[in-house]
Amino acid sequence: MGGVNELPLWVCPNCGRTFANRNQTHTCVALGDLDSHFARSDPEIRSTFDLLRAHVEPVTVLPERTRIAFHIRMSFAAFQPRRHWLDGHLVLAKTAEHPRFTRVEVYSRRNVLHAFRLCGPTDVDAGFLALMDEARDVGEQRHLGDGGRGRTAAG
Repeated sequence: MGGVNELPLWVCPNCGRTFANRNQTHTCVALGDLDSHFARSDPEIRSTFDLLRAHVEPVTVLPERTRIAFHIRMSFAAFQPRRHWLDGHLVLAKTAEHPRFTRVEVYSRRNVLHAFRLCGPTDVDAGFLALMDEARDVGEQRHLGDGGRGRTAAG
């Protein structure tokens, strides 16, 4: 029997974006240009973004008006490039700790936003990459495939 992460995606008939849930509430917008988000950023900010992107590939990159999202079945990470840093957030299935997290907001039992600020590639350590892996699992909805108990990094 297939898990929730194997169900077909719903495609918005207006904008073509995919969603895990049929008729998902969203604003239909044309995707922007990824490079324009980094036009005023220091080069190491783009390098930081590219490092994170390479770590989670394959992934759909959605350059929206105010953010850049990483998306699979769900968007699991978002970024706002600034001149000297990269603000963003990861969506995890549980609360986690990392020195780069600036705030944590619990939306539900398996939907926890972890905001961060990165100033360059050296801010991305093995622990942060492990949390990116967990967020990617949320994007694939793997955390829902275990009878609703929530998946952890350990199992």
